[in-house]
Amino acid sequence: MRKNLLPSLVLTLVLLNACQKASNETADAPVQKAVLIPSADIDAFIMNQLKSNHHFEWKNASDEMVWSALLQSDKIMSIGYKPTGIANVEENLANIDIEANEWKNARQQVLQLIAKSESKTRPDVNIGTMEIWPEKVLPVIDVRIESFETVRLLRASGFVRYAEPMGYEPKNMQLNQRTQSSSGCGNNVAEPTLLSGIDFIPIAPNTKQSWNYLYHGIPAAWAKSTGSGVKIFIIDTGSEDDQENLGTSFNQGSSSGRTFEKIVTLPRSTFLGIPTGSIEKPDDGCGHGTSMAGACAAPRGTDGAACGVAYNCNLVTCRAAADVYLDESREVKGAADAYTNAANRADVKIISMSMGKMTSSSQLSDAIKYAYGKGKLMFCAAGTSYSWTASWYGVIFPAYLNEVNAVTGVRDNNFNTNCTDCHQGNETDFTVVMEKAVNERHPITLAMSGDAPSTVGGSSVSTATTAGMAALIWSRFPTLTRDQVLNKMIVNSKNYPTRNSNLGWGNVNVDAATN
Repeated sequence: MRKNLLPSLVLTLVLLNACQKASNETADAPVQKAVLIPSADIDAFIMNQLKSNHHFEWKNASDEMVWSALLQSDKIMSIGYKPTGIANVEENLANIDIEANEWKNARQQVLQLIAKSESKTRPDVNIGTMEIWPEKVLPVIDVRIESFETVRLLRASGFVRYAEPMGYEPKNMQLNQRTQSSSGCGNNVAEPTLLSGIDFIPIAPNTKQSWNYLYHGIPAAWAKSTGSGVKIFIIDTGSEDDQENLGTSFNQGSSSGRTFEKIVTLPRSTFLGIPTGSIEKPDDGCGHGTSMAGACAAPRGTDGAACGVAYNCNLVTCRAAADVYLDESREVKGAADAYTNAANRADVKIISMSMGKMTSSSQLSDAIKYAYGKGKLMFCAAGTSYSWTASWYGVIFPAYLNEVNAVTGVRDNNFNTNCTDCHQGNETDFTVVMEKAVNERHPITLAMSGDAPSTVGGSSVSTATTAGMAALIWSRFPTLTRDQVLNKMIVNSKNYPTRNSNLGWGNVNVDAATN
C-alpha cells in the first residue's frame, strides 16, 4: 500500500512564495495588490506540472495563482488549520479531537483573520455564518474568499496547513472548454448484444456470471467465501432507486441475510459559494454508481440479472458526487464527508471509490488519511482517460496516495497491457482483466433498471471488482487485520514477488488467496 514516490520536480513557471509560515501575521499587514492570472495560464501551469511530475498540488502555486483560481471558480477555499507548533498533523488525523480547546482556538484564529481581511471589501461578512459547510470531523474550514490579501495572509499563517481553491480544475486544452459535468454518466443501459457462454456464463440459481471472473479465480473462491459478514462502502454517484437488485431484491436466491444502505453526502449546488439548500438525494442520477455497486455486490439471484463478486456482502452506497470527475467544490466536500462517514463506522471494512480529479485536494487527502488511521482497506481507480489526456496521464488523484490501493484494468490477451483508456503508473497496486482484445467487451453489471445486464469498463469497474475480491478474502479470514488481508492479495497476485513498474502486483488470484 505504501509507495516510494520520487520527489516532485517543481516547475519554475511562476515564483513561489516563501515557505516559512509567520504565525503572528495579521490582517493589519500592508495590503499587497495582485494581478489576476488568466485561466489559460493557470491551466498551462497545471498541465505542465502533470506532464512533468504526474501530480499537481496547490502548494506549488503562487498566492496570485491560488487567488486567481478562486475568482475563476466558485470562490470557495478549503483551509486546513492547526495549533501553532504542532507537526505531523496529517499522520495523526484519526486521533485529533477538533473540539479540544487548542484546536478550537486555532480554528477561531483563522476565522478571525478571514473576517477581518474580507470585511474590508465585503461588509456583510459574519464570522458566525462564514463557513459554507461546517465541518464536524476534520480540522478544515470551507469558506468563501474574494480578497487577494486574505489568501496571502492565510498561506503565511502558522495556524494554516493549507489554503486551496476547492472547485478549480483545468479545462479541456483541445476543446477550450471545461470538462463536461456529465462525465461517466448516461451509459448504464442494458446491452442487447451479449452472448451466453461468451460474455457471461449462466449459473445457479438463475443469474449471469461475468466473463472476466475466471481470470481471477472468483467462481472457485465462491466455494469457500461469498463475502458474508463484510461491509463494503462504495463512494460514487449513488445507486438507482429503480434497480430492485439494489433494493427490495438485494436478498434473493443465494444471497441472503445481508444489509443494504443508501446514503448521500453530496451538498446541493452552490452559486458563488452560497449554498442553495442541504444535501442531495441518494438516488443515482448518473448511472455510474449503480454499475459499480452491481459489479461489486449484486445478488446471485433468481431473476437472470448479473451477479456481483461478493454477492453475500453487506453494502453501503454513498452518493458523494454528481459524476465521476470531482470538479466541483461540493463534490470534493461530498467525497471527503463520505470517507469520514465510512471511517467512523465500525462495521465498514472496505471503501471503494471509482472517481477522481486532475488536481489534488488536501481536504480529500485529510479524509482518506483519517479513514486509513481508522483501519479501513481502501481502493481507488487509477484513472480512465478522456481523449485529451490519453497516452500521457499517469495515476490520478486520489489513487496515487500512499493510503489507498490504485487499481487499473488490463486486456484478456496480455496482462501487461492496460485497457484502451485505463491509466497506469508506478503507484498502481493491482489490475483486473476487464477488456477483451478482440472486441473491447467489458464486464457485465446491473443496468439502471430491469434484469438485462449492462456493461462497464475502465479502471472504475476494476476497482469495484477488487473491493469485492477483498471482501471474499476478509470473509474467509474474519480475524485478519487490514494489512494482513492486503498481504494475502499481494502474495497471491500474478507479479509477486516482483512488482511491475506500471501495473503493480498485477491480477489477484482470489481462489489462491482464500485457501
